[in-house]
Amino acid sequence: MAAEQMATGENRPVPPRPLDQIDHDILRILQTDGRASIRSVADRVHVSRANAYARINRLVEDRVIQGFTARVDHERAGQGAAAYITLKIVQNSWRTVREQLKELPGAAHIALVSGDFDVLLLVHTPDNRALRELVLTRIQSIPEVLSTRTLLVFEETDLDPA
Repeated sequence: MAAEQMATGENRPVPPRPLDQIDHDILRILQTDGRASIRSVADRVHVSRANAYARINRLVEDRVIQGFTARVDHERAGQGAAAYITLKIVQNSWRTVREQLKELPGAAHIALVSGDFDVLLLVHTPDNRALRELVLTRIQSIPEVLSTRTLLVFEETDLDPA
């Protein structure tokens, strides 16, 4: 529990502190290169290393930065099949369904959306056989899932955040 919450006795999350242009520049650098050194970040945004370190720590504490990852070429990593799967789910079951979808092998992105379906799920699997097994056995066996539609991805491009 955050210090502010403990002091007030409230369980509501503390809103993140406002971000300035330097914070946004740091985010852009780290999105492009999550392995950038503190020195490199500091030099590129024109602040001291101590300032850059403190800012990055604050962004992590405030959960603006939720982790550092590698961008993966899924095909080269043996995950050559990709699909967006749309799901219609039982009303008010989003949290339950989300937790089950997070456990699926190859699940890359889950979104609650508006429109003709309720959930959009991006998955990467080794091949179409594994994709079929994932949809027909794992996803469709979730009791709150009413229906699915699978959209095969023929080619994908991750956009550079810079």
